[in-house]
Amino acid sequence: MTTHQTKKATASGWIGSVLEYYDFFIYATAASLVFPQLFFPSTDPTVAIIASLATYGVGYVARPIGAMVLGHWGDTHGRKTVLILCMFLMGVSTMAVGLLPTYEQIGLLAPGLLVLLRLVQGFAVAGEISGASSMILEHAPFGRRGFFASFTLQGVQAGQILAAAVFLPLAAWLPKEQFMSWGWRIPFLLSFVVIIVGYYIRREVNETPAFAKESAAGQVPKAPMLQAVQESWRDMLRVVCMALMNVIPVVATIFGAAYAVQPGYGIGFDKAVYLWIPVLGNILAVLVIPFVGNLSDKIGRRPPLIVGALGAGLLSFAYLYAISIKNVPLAICMSLLMWGVVYQGYNAVFPSFYPELFPTRTRVSAMAISQNLGTLVTAMLPALFATLAPPGSHNIPLIVGSIAFFLTAVAATACWTARETYRIRMSDLGKPAAQPVPEPEYERLRRDSVVQGNGSRMFT
Repeated sequence: MTTHQTKKATASGWIGSVLEYYDFFIYATAASLVFPQLFFPSTDPTVAIIASLATYGVGYVARPIGAMVLGHWGDTHGRKTVLILCMFLMGVSTMAVGLLPTYEQIGLLAPGLLVLLRLVQGFAVAGEISGASSMILEHAPFGRRGFFASFTLQGVQAGQILAAAVFLPLAAWLPKEQFMSWGWRIPFLLSFVVIIVGYYIRREVNETPAFAKESAAGQVPKAPMLQAVQESWRDMLRVVCMALMNVIPVVATIFGAAYAVQPGYGIGFDKAVYLWIPVLGNILAVLVIPFVGNLSDKIGRRPPLIVGALGAGLLSFAYLYAISIKNVPLAICMSLLMWGVVYQGYNAVFPSFYPELFPTRTRVSAMAISQNLGTLVTAMLPALFATLAPPGSHNIPLIVGSIAFFLTAVAATACWTARETYRIRMSDLGKPAAQPVPEPEYERLRRDSVVQGNGSRMFT
């Protein structure tokens, strides 16, 4: 395994994540700003907004289906092929949104096509992080898997920064008529550039040695999803629970923003201020993620993840309290600390921790299905928060903060019950010593692929 291939695999995972989440973010922005008027005209503006935002949620509904199909593809046809497939599905569907005729031009077919393309986007994104994390992990050198795999999530944050850098200036500088007519299409059509760059990088990456060895030995499973459930259901359940950590960005950027700016809650923060919270949070995250990934190679995966989960959960109380007392600077600082810094203890580590929990033969399927099921649950949280803490309620910070902390505590507990994965220890070989395996022995085990320890495991 060469350093050159490791860097190529990392660049491949990074650019793919940039594309996937650039596309997801511009869709979310457009669903709020322009789609209600262009695709869902109604005498009642509220109905149009709800219908438009519902198309955003459709993407999450499609994720578990995409996880099953694309996870199967990644475990049977290879990490490289599934990543190229994900990239083209996402890129082409996003470009197609930018070319869609409006309701005024083709009637009900316009929102129908929009929903269809959103389903394709949700389907495609489901295989990206699991495939990219597995690709990078299986190419990474001994002792650096956490660092290199963290770039998958750095790409996610960078993609959202890129989307904001393209979309927000267009919305601010173009006259409203021009923006509504053609300006909103530009960010979608620019996906073409990322597809070309991404394909060029991904075609240069070799298939991972671990998958290539399994394929050559005829050990590729015919039904990896079923095999994953049979062999690894406990770790899959742990990943579902850990993926509930997505509650933190939901609190920071969805419910928190609504609580701060919607007239019904009576806080009255400026909307423009809250448009920049995701941008600033992602800039912080881009800086923090590689540091935390590198730290996980030294002290283990579980400590930063557990600290990040519990710390972010506790900070959610402070963030929502700052909003409730109408302190804008304090609310922004708490949001950035909670989401941009502390949450990255989880965000930077799961791209290495999740795939390490599963054997090579079912890795992509197990991670994709588990993670997307957990994320699907968190997609329902804004509605739950609004139901339990509607405008006019007392103790909104306590109610919403308690739910958020409970979910982060569930994630931390699931992580605590999982085995540590950042290095093989002698106890994994059935020996009493607790020292790490020497590197030459570790490399021999990598070649042999399978280590029998706490269940059947495959280290790659």
